[in-house]
Amino acid sequence: MTEQHTIHWEVDYTLGYDPMDHIHDEFLALLAQLQEAADEQLPERLKQMETHLQAHFDEENTWMEQTLFPPRQCHMDEHIAVLKSVAEVRILLAEGNTQVCRSLTQALAEWFPGHTTHLDSALAHWMGKDRLKGKPMVFKPMKRV
Repeated sequence: MTEQHTIHWEVDYTLGYDPMDHIHDEFLALLAQLQEAADEQLPERLKQMETHLQAHFDEENTWMEQTLFPPRQCHMDEHIAVLKSVAEVRILLAEGNTQVCRSLTQALAEWFPGHTTHLDSALAHWMGKDRLKGKPMVFKPMKRV
């Protein structure tokens, strides 16, 4: 088994649309709990993640539908694929396969940064423009070289 590193919030995950930033903070907290879970804790932690992801994606999907976000179908399709994977892993985990749950957890940790910086950031900008009539400004500390 390869060593996993617990995912933590990074400044790049702040998108400037507070409702989305809040739901992402919740996701990261649940993901860290799933990463750190003992085998016997995995079923409950995965259930919590699945419940969160359903609400998280429903919220984003509603925003996209209500505002007619142009690339919404691609974004929503990705949400569907993630939920399908989680549901499939939940079944395998119930049969005792903890490794598949650990693999899913690692996949979610690898998926989130790209999803956030590409798809969710575009939605955050769209939402800011729709609601605030301007692109959100996010002030981030400079990275040291």
